[in-house]
Amino acid sequence: MGLISRMSTLLKAKMSQLLDRAEDPRETLDYSYERQLQMLQDVKRGVVEVVTSRRRVELQAARLQDSVTKLDEQARQALAAGREDLARLALERKQVALQQLNGLEAQIADLEKEQEKLTATEQRLSAKVEAFRTQKEVIKAQYSAAEAQVKIGESLSGLSEEMADVGLAVERAQEKTERLKARAGAIDELVAQGTLVDITQSGDTIDRELAKISASQSVENELAELKRQLGTGESPKQLKEGSDQ
Repeated sequence: MGLISRMSTLLKAKMSQLLDRAEDPRETLDYSYERQLQMLQDVKRGVVEVVTSRRRVELQAARLQDSVTKLDEQARQALAAGREDLARLALERKQVALQQLNGLEAQIADLEKEQEKLTATEQRLSAKVEAFRTQKEVIKAQYSAAEAQVKIGESLSGLSEEMADVGLAVERAQEKTERLKARAGAIDELVAQGTLVDITQSGDTIDRELAKISASQSVENELAELKRQLGTGESPKQLKEGSDQ
């Protein structure tokens, strides 16, 4: 039971997160505003229907009032003509019409009260809808601004991460370049010292050593010859002429 309960809680949390991501407050506010407008329209239609009903009843009452006036006149004429029976009939109809008229007047009064109530409701609701519309637009503007700031922040964050990666790449390239330069300098130094063999030079190590010995022996021979010649008393000019010959 504990595992099932935890899984149910986890699923509810995931669904809540998905719904939160999918829900756009601006759309919710617009939908609520549309619903309030619909309610306001319903109230306005109710006011129109009540007014229409009141006017229809008022027309019926006006016709009854005309009928009462006519019956009263008929009763007078009948009585003047000596027709008491007709006068009594007209007066009876008049009483019926007056009762109906009283009923219609009561309906008119009720309809007027209903109209006043609906009109007051319409005014209050209209004020609330207008206040909600203003608040809705403010909230939508604030949400859009906050959303734009978040997107800019995310863009800057991504740019910072990218620039950090570029900086690391540059730093690694510089370190690698320094290592290569140091290695190249070390190789040149070792080649100059003879520790490493320069493969671009011709001959092997023995040939180079023999060449060094031969060059050194030639120097010694020339030096000995110069000493010998100087020992015989020959001048440097004669030595030069003798060497030219």
